[in-house]
Amino acid sequence: MENNLNLAVLIDGDNIPSDCIKEMMEEIAKYGNPTIKRIYGDWTKPHLSKWKQLLLENAITPIQQYGYTSGKNATDSAMIIDAMDILYSEKVNGFCIVSSDSDFTRLATRLREAGMQVIGIGEKKTPNPFIVACDKFIYVEILRNQSKVSESGGQKESDKNTVDKITQKDINLIATSINDLSDDDGWAFLGDVGSLLQKKQPNFDPRNFGFQKLTPLIKSIDQFDIEQRESAKSRHKLIYVRNKEKQAKGRNTQPRK
Repeated sequence: MENNLNLAVLIDGDNIPSDCIKEMMEEIAKYGNPTIKRIYGDWTKPHLSKWKQLLLENAITPIQQYGYTSGKNATDSAMIIDAMDILYSEKVNGFCIVSSDSDFTRLATRLREAGMQVIGIGEKKTPNPFIVACDKFIYVEILRNQSKVSESGGQKESDKNTVDKITQKDINLIATSINDLSDDDGWAFLGDVGSLLQKKQPNFDPRNFGFQKLTPLIKSIDQFDIEQRESAKSRHKLIYVRNKEKQAKGRNTQPRK
């Protein structure tokens, strides 16, 4: 995903916690320049008052949206209308939708159909249809956990309540992605593997499993081999990965003497 995108950040104030807004904005900055930052809600309600100072600190514009009918969420409609207005203004080339509400699934799909990059941020309770409608989806719990590590002043074991155990399904996803990209010897460039994983599963993130990067996650799984190679164009070494299963098969196919 490009990191020079001009992004419109639209936040559902009724459906997202305020305690890690700073971490959210820092995360968003990794993917582009948030040129439009808006948060939607009924600011006459007392429970949204905690947002006031946070909005000033992060230069986020509050958008007032009254609840016209009891039991209905008018915030969603306001966000969707604004998103389409911004889309047609052609001022941005990406959107960040911050919400755990599946009502934004169709909006994310429509924005991607128009060629926009769409990043979603929400809690782990977010329904899967909204997650897969985005190019990338980031869990709030990850950002909250990173904040705790930062405040501790160094490396710290991730909060067990926010870290997922890697399953065989996750390992199979990595393995098939390596196979999809591998050369005749079974090796695949890890950067390409990471990009493909993101396309296949937008919420795939090493931080979900307590790792800051993909490399240490791969190293923690005995099923994969990792190799560092010198780069002719850069001082940085390139990292390649392959399935050990592929390596074993390669040995078995050697011609007999």
